[in-house]
Order: sequence, then C-alpha cells, then structure tokens
Amino acid sequence: MNQDLSIIQLVLHASVVVQAVMLLLITVSIASWAAIFRKLFSLGKVKQLNDNFEREFWSGSNLNDLFAAATQNARTAGPMERIFASGMREYQKLRERRITDASTLMDGARRAMRASFQREMDVVETHLSFLASVGSVSPYVGLFGTVWGIMHAFTGLAALTQVTLASVAPGIAEALVATAIGLFAAIPAVVAYNRFARDIDRTAIRLETFIEEFSNILQRNVGAQTPSGH
Repeated sequence: MNQDLSIIQLVLHASVVVQAVMLLLITVSIASWAAIFRKLFSLGKVKQLNDNFEREFWSGSNLNDLFAAATQNARTAGPMERIFASGMREYQKLRERRITDASTLMDGARRAMRASFQREMDVVETHLSFLASVGSVSPYVGLFGTVWGIMHAFTGLAALTQVTLASVAPGIAEALVATAIGLFAAIPAVVAYNRFARDIDRTAIRLETFIEEFSNILQRNVGAQTPSGH
C-alpha cells in the first residue's frame, strides 16, 4: 500500500461526515474497552468475595457471628454475604416480635433474600447493556459511513471525463475504513458480552442455590427455636 492509501491518509482525506462517523466509533470503542476491563475486574472481585464468604459460611461458623461481621463490613461485603445478612436480619426481626410460626418466619426471610438478590444482580449487570448496544449498533454506524463515503466518492467522479481505477480506489478505500472501525468496535464488545453474560448467569445460579441452602438451615433453626448456629 502506498503512502496515498495509508490508513492515516485515508482518514485525513475522508469527507467530514465519514470522519465524524470514524471519530464516534473510535470514541465508542474506547468506552467499550473501558467497560470491558471494569466489568472483568468487578466480576472477578464478586467471585472472590463470594468464594471467601461461602468458605467461611460452610466452615461451621456461628450464624450470629457471621451476621455481625456482615453488618460491620456491609460496604465491602460481596453479594452472597449481603444476601445472607438480609435474610438473617429479617429472620431476627420477626423472632424479636415473638413470631413463632414457621411459615411466617421463612416467608419473611426468603422475601428479604430475594429482594437483596435482585438488587445485587442489578449491580452485577451494570454496563452489560452498553456492550450489547455497541456490538449490535457499531457495524451499522460504520456501514452508514461507508455508504456515505462511496456516495461522496462517486459524486466527485461525476465531474471527471475519464474514470480509472486509480481515481476510484481512494474514495472507496476511505469509505471502507469506516466499516473496518465499526467492526473493530463491535467484535470485542460482542465477545465480552457473551463471556460476561455467561459469568453472570453462573453467579445468579450460585446465589439462588445459596438462598435455598440457607433457607433450609433457617428452617431447621425454626424447629430448634434458635438461630444461633448450624
């Protein structure tokens, strides 16, 4: 490729509309990569916090001690620990009101955990819709730039008496760069979205399983009339 058809020269000589499309796509691509790294870090942290709490939970620790630690570390706790704290808090409040009916106690604790679960999943899924939008829209934005660029190139050729490949190629190449940038923005976003969606589904299943397991423990405690351990 000669100097006239280098990527930089093609971008510099493109029409204003095509340049605007390229700038938009590059900006979206940078934002997409930022969201990808941020989500990669946050999901890794969520998994680590869940692993740590689950290990502590099943080590035979006292429920009241776990609840006190979860309350104290509410801001730094993971989703599983906050779900546990929500269920335990509601369970203890109902017990303090001297409610002994097993179904009432379990329904209250389960509702509190399900509400906390929904809040946690909303946080975990942050920025996922942005990646989906980038992956689905970017190719069409790039295609728009390409179509506009080709129209602009052929409009400029109308004034020429003799059209050769050398006169057509630069204009078409300039337009195709927009599609290339659109794909460059879309492909990583689609790959990352699929990866994160799978990881989030696994996290959701893991949290729902914990809710059921903790509910079983509370159910046994209701029969024993004490929430002190498991």
